[in-house]
Amino acid sequence: MLRIKKLGVILRPTRLAFESKCVFNPGIYQDGNTVHMIYRALDDNYVSTLGYARFEGPTKLVERFSKPLYTPKFKYESHGMEDPCIVKIDDTIYMTYVAHDGVNALIAYMYGDDILNLKRGGIISPLISYHKAAKLFDETQLKDDYYMFGAYYEKYGDKNIYVWEKDGVLFPEMINKRYALLHRILPDVQLIKFDDFKQLKNTKYWEEHIRHLADHVVLEGDFNFQNRHIGAGAPPIKTKDGWILINHAVQKKNSGRIYRATAALLDLNNPQKVIARLPYPLFSPEEDYELEGHVNNVVFPTGISIFNNQAYIYYGTSDSYVAVTSVDIDELREELLKNKV
Repeated sequence: MLRIKKLGVILRPTRLAFESKCVFNPGIYQDGNTVHMIYRALDDNYVSTLGYARFEGPTKLVERFSKPLYTPKFKYESHGMEDPCIVKIDDTIYMTYVAHDGVNALIAYMYGDDILNLKRGGIISPLISYHKAAKLFDETQLKDDYYMFGAYYEKYGDKNIYVWEKDGVLFPEMINKRYALLHRILPDVQLIKFDDFKQLKNTKYWEEHIRHLADHVVLEGDFNFQNRHIGAGAPPIKTKDGWILINHAVQKKNSGRIYRATAALLDLNNPQKVIARLPYPLFSPEEDYELEGHVNNVVFPTGISIFNNQAYIYYGTSDSYVAVTSVDIDELREELLKNKV
């Protein structure tokens, strides 16, 4: 049985206006013993900005900015910047995040060599309406849920709403000389590979991807605790046996949704290939701070640091706080290998 150690809440809201409501879903960039955290901060108007905190070791807070590090500048992010995810590939830091304009939720990115001064790269999601996407879905073999989510967002959002794209997670190195991005067109996790970020700004590139979307699905919600949808999570961890992906899974009940953490093992050279999956949650909402908050029953992993072969998993709890859970990487890898697909 895996030994999971919950270390508790390490970041809470403050009286500062930009983070008075909630702080959660952080991106993590580790530089030696230093852990840089860029977290989602919510104000009383429900607009998200990105705050900054610095830790020595996995949990010792040594610095926290009194103002947001990054705030909305463009229309595509005017209603919030959410859920950052950070990797370093070669000499460049990349941070993907969800950009919200009040109607659409899309993946955007920033890049640079200084975590405190990243440049905006813009939207890297398909600017394709659900109406148009449904026609592309018809050309591939997809389950009804894809159409149902499209109808849901058209009904409660806008008839011209773009395909909602969240959970954009880059692999932390090039794979076969190409970038690899996990993304999530509901309800599954897909993978898109590309040579240059400019390709992700090309609608034709995305149309071709969606036209064959079934071929790009990495993970489906195969277990009951994943029966609504799944999403990517934290950047994958490279091991000798494959990439460990720690991600979230959502179960739907009449009483509400439950967000849990789970894990999968992906092939090193072809992460489209799933080697193994945990058939049960890695961890679930159990503590008070996970069960009750702005949104109840949520653990949402988004970042990882590694110390002494321990993966410290940073996650949002009940859309209210940032907490940490740790697990031994070798133990997790071995447990995954017991559950090959």
